Amino acid sequence: MLTSKQRAYLRGLANTLETILIVGKGEITDNIIMQADTALTAREIIKGKRLETSAYSARECAELLAEKCGADVVQVIGSKFVLYRPNPDEPVIKLPGARK
Repeated sequence: MLTSKQRAYLRGLANTLETILIVGKGEITDNIIMQADTALTAREIIKGKRLETSAYSARECAELLAEKCGADVVQVIGSKFVLYRPNPDEPVIKLPGARK
């Protein structure tokens, strides 16, 4: 669970990120979940987008992917969302106030 300071820090990092995950028409498939999981392992923080043709809202997409990947939803704005999951082996992002 992220604190508000940690969320604010991650939102700042996400401003410069490009969208790498796109949820389009149809269901959120195992392929999309695998893509999100792999990206979270490599980058720790990813930005996704829900297309207008999707059956899900951006909040639903973010929460479903976060649940399946074991990540936290950092923010949802419009059709975009940001997910965060620390890399258990080699964490790159140091969160403020994180316990060691």
